[in-house]
Amino acid sequence: MKTDPASIIDHSAMKRGQIIVVVITVFLNALDGFDLLSISFAAPGISAEWGIDRVALGLVLSMELIGMGIGSLLLGGVADRFGRRRMVLACLVVMTGGMFMVTTAQNVMMLSVWRVLTGFGIGGMLTATNALAAEFSNQKRRHLAVACMALGYPIGGILGGSVASVLLAWYDWRSVFYLGAAVTLLFIPIVYFLVPESVQWLARKQPANALNRVNDIMKKLGHDGVSSLPTLTEAERNKSVTDIFSPQMRRVTALVVLTYTFHVTTFYFILKWLPKIVVDMGFSAAAAGGTLVWANVGGAAGGAVFGLLTLRFGLKPLMMCMFAGSFICVAAFGQAQGSLTQLTLMAAVAGFFSNAGMVGMYAVMANAFPTHARAFGTGFTIGLGRIGAVLSPIIAGYLFTLELGLPIVATAMAVGSLLAALVFSRISLENNLEK
Repeated sequence: MKTDPASIIDHSAMKRGQIIVVVITVFLNALDGFDLLSISFAAPGISAEWGIDRVALGLVLSMELIGMGIGSLLLGGVADRFGRRRMVLACLVVMTGGMFMVTTAQNVMMLSVWRVLTGFGIGGMLTATNALAAEFSNQKRRHLAVACMALGYPIGGILGGSVASVLLAWYDWRSVFYLGAAVTLLFIPIVYFLVPESVQWLARKQPANALNRVNDIMKKLGHDGVSSLPTLTEAERNKSVTDIFSPQMRRVTALVVLTYTFHVTTFYFILKWLPKIVVDMGFSAAAAGGTLVWANVGGAAGGAVFGLLTLRFGLKPLMMCMFAGSFICVAAFGQAQGSLTQLTLMAAVAGFFSNAGMVGMYAVMANAFPTHARAFGTGFTIGLGRIGAVLSPIIAGYLFTLELGLPIVATAMAVGSLLAALVFSRISLENNLEK
């Protein structure tokens, strides 16, 4: 019998149990997508009910991104130490509580507190689900599996946004958060019963009873068991999540973080400000929600196309194309002010390229960081990258107050993707990103 379960998974065909786990990570990321976008769907109603201006609204829109950054930084290392499954379950509990408590907020301060808590759970969730998708897929389909996981984000925006638009036509903005809390709660038993711990993590950490746990999981996944686990050398046992800062890795770590930071600045401009922009043009809140849904439809299409293209092309050229497309199309969105149809079409095209770039970043992170530091590396990238995400709606809000107009603001915010392309071009192909 073989002794390395990770190698068995890497070089065997994908089994039903593995596919189920990857599909669940898609829906978990869809929860993240809806939870994170819920404040965008609710923003026009909150602004109208509480009478807050664009600058204050920009701060509110950034709160869960702050929590997400903190959660990513703090919880990625926890997932590497205690396991991916435990992290997912804990984060689902936190997200459920945060979403529900938003409905009790009576002012901007309390709303911000609960959005930070929700974001904290989302940040931890992302670090774990990215690792799960990578570690439950075989080597041939790994980029595709991670791309599918990331594809859940716009799917959550599409499905949740469609329902939210209906709810907002009949109820107030709190109904969006009731929906998010209920669906997030539903996934706790789903994960508990259907998602086992990563065998790669178990083989690397080798906690008590690891061999029996690995063989039970391998059997459930449809693979043969192993007679023993790989013998860990002293050097392997001493590996740390901080290895991403080692002389061998710190350059690629820095470049991946900077690339992500710049691109999310552009990405979140569309997601956070689109409903408010549409409402300010005289359209209804329901119509604004529908426009955001179509932006996510474009994003889902972009993510799906990107995932399929990874089977034929390298990550690096694909990423460069998507960053360039994001820059061009987000800038072009600022020119689309003639009709709701034109706005919706341009939002969908901008969503296609900007989300394809985001999907690609998760594939890059899964590839760039080793198993023992994969969740921490992902969390570190997302956590620091949230600086761009947090600043994005704030910067856009400030630019709007200067009366610069949508064409100039959109072009300025699109520059983030252009800078991402320039930084990413510096990543050496020696990092295996071309494969």
